[in-house]
Amino acid sequence: MTQLNTPYPSTAYITGFLRSRGVDAVQADLALALVLKLFSPAGLESVRSHALAQAEAERSASVHAFLDQFTRYRATIGLVIAFLQGRDSTLAHRIAARELLPEGPRFAALEVYVDAALSEEGGDPLAWAFGALGVQDKARHIATLYLNDLADVLRDAVDERFAFVRYAESLASSQPTFEPMAAALAAPFTLVDEVLHTLTLATLSQHKPDLVLLSVPFPGALYAALRIAQTIKAQNPHITIALGGGFVNTELRELAEPRLFDLVDFVTLDSGERPLLALMEYLQRKRSKQRLVRTFVREEDTVRYINFVEPEVGRPAAGPVSQPARHAQPHAPALERRALEQAHGGARLLLEEVQLLRREPGLHQPLRDRLSRHAGRPHRGDRQRDRPDRLSLRGRGRSAQGFESPGR
Repeated sequence: MTQLNTPYPSTAYITGFLRSRGVDAVQADLALALVLKLFSPAGLESVRSHALAQAEAERSASVHAFLDQFTRYRATIGLVIAFLQGRDSTLAHRIAARELLPEGPRFAALEVYVDAALSEEGGDPLAWAFGALGVQDKARHIATLYLNDLADVLRDAVDERFAFVRYAESLASSQPTFEPMAAALAAPFTLVDEVLHTLTLATLSQHKPDLVLLSVPFPGALYAALRIAQTIKAQNPHITIALGGGFVNTELRELAEPRLFDLVDFVTLDSGERPLLALMEYLQRKRSKQRLVRTFVREEDTVRYINFVEPEVGRPAAGPVSQPARHAQPHAPALERRALEQAHGGARLLLEEVQLLRREPGLHQPLRDRLSRHAGRPHRGDRQRDRPDRLSLRGRGRSAQGFESPGR
């Protein structure tokens, strides 16, 4: 799940990039499709069935309000979606008047803001925020409260993990192991899972892809992405799946959990253009696996990070460090003609400091002390190999550079 009030740009960017390279690429937003399916008259009927199956004593205030006003919810959900999508702006005055939509517990907060000076005349609790001219914005705010009430019903009656943006976020955020996610993926489908499963199958049938790219920008998108991958692999295990996105870039930089690769085939880091070009060439047998770029793969039961360094798409390659620094430590000249991006963590730091020494000779002594201390440290990748396999969901800033880059 991502922000529903604005398109998330990554999938549009990567689709446009692939098309510019002659790739027949299409984009599908299953997060938006899922919400539109659930928040429809038919979707609310399914939610109502689940709510009625609950014991009355177990129903929350949100569920009670939903069942009591279900006829109005069913009649207005299509109108609200049309208004929020910009297809019917004429509804703004009716929504802002607070007479069209049913109101659940989320609306109770509005009463706090009633203007005391106008309370005897039926003061507007939102006048302080929107005034007399902000009818469209006021209507959007009220429509949002309406949808939040329905999201609370989904959470309380259908799937306790459901929320806008943060769907099942706790399964991905700050988890030390893959166990909670694995258990959730092995559990029976909820209504939300069933709808996502159906949408995934329909998308596969429509586009018939050979390669599927899943973007996970936030922790709240990981569970749904893996459910999509699970459906794809069950339907057609020959479809290749690659996982990337902002969450992967920040939290999975030390990925070592092989079970993730039961669902996806590749995990890529950082800007997606170069890794994807390399991956497609590998799938077309135009390059070896050793020449993948910023990509995690599973080999038997071990996760391996491969980074054959190539210049970024549209960016010039970094130049070599051509001359050793006069005052550098004895091991520095061995790196003198090595491109900066071909160095892993410690060597990269060393090269940067050698360059700085060349520009600023007066900094020689402090940096020389630092270089000397650094020379005796073990490489971070060596420490990584001694750690047990696990899915790290709290990655560190530059940890991907701690893995060995494969030879050419």
